[in-house]
Amino acid sequence: MLFASWNINSIRARQERVLAWLAAESPDVLCLQELKAIDEQFPVLEYQALGYECAVYGQRTYNGVAILARSELTQVERGIGPSTADAQARFIAATVRGLRVASVYVPNGEAVASEKFAYKLAWMARLKVYAAAQLAAREPLLLCGDFNVAPEPIDVHDPARWDGHVMFSQPERAAFAELLGIGLVDVVRVLNPDQAIFTWWDYRQLAFPKNHGWRIDHVLAAPILRERMRSARVDRNARKGQQPSDHAPVVVELAD
Repeated sequence: MLFASWNINSIRARQERVLAWLAAESPDVLCLQELKAIDEQFPVLEYQALGYECAVYGQRTYNGVAILARSELTQVERGIGPSTADAQARFIAATVRGLRVASVYVPNGEAVASEKFAYKLAWMARLKVYAAAQLAAREPLLLCGDFNVAPEPIDVHDPARWDGHVMFSQPERAAFAELLGIGLVDVVRVLNPDQAIFTWWDYRQLAFPKNHGWRIDHVLAAPILRERMRSARVDRNARKGQQPSDHAPVVVELAD
């Protein structure tokens, strides 16, 4: 099975890109983040024409996540915990061919020590509680998405420059390490242990052609899926051309 995760930074701005990418790559499941659109604005019919079922949790102007799958999506869950816990559309999960798949959009945090930074850490703590419960039930879980955290120095083009900066601060990296500490497997890093792989490049200062990137988009897998992991890559070509997202898709293959 082929899984992909992509922060597309506005579904309406990037719709044709997503359709073309799906037609070319044909993943079994695609998790999207940062839709910047409400559910009614999501182009479900166009994806259905390509053979994809859609589960959407949208929000006007900001956030928004979705799961597209070639198989039936069941037990769709929007948000972590009670609906009153968080008004931001950052998490959607569904069961696909026996796997529990979640599309995750972790808050950016804006600046270390800000209120938004505290919200980010609290959100990640809730995600950890959710994932731990899934692992305790031996669910074959995949958390796919934009975590807005570069876990290690190899995941940042200039770690000395960005040390302590939002997305690469010690509290955020510790929160990410706690997710791995409960047993989740960082698929891209495990299958590419020594390779500097980036998933996001700032639009400014020619960051992409200079490859001044960060690895902040991840696929985290339950340990019971470890033996099924076959390959993991980032499709840099999807970051090229006119008006791309600032993220590239992460693509992971699991044995059936």
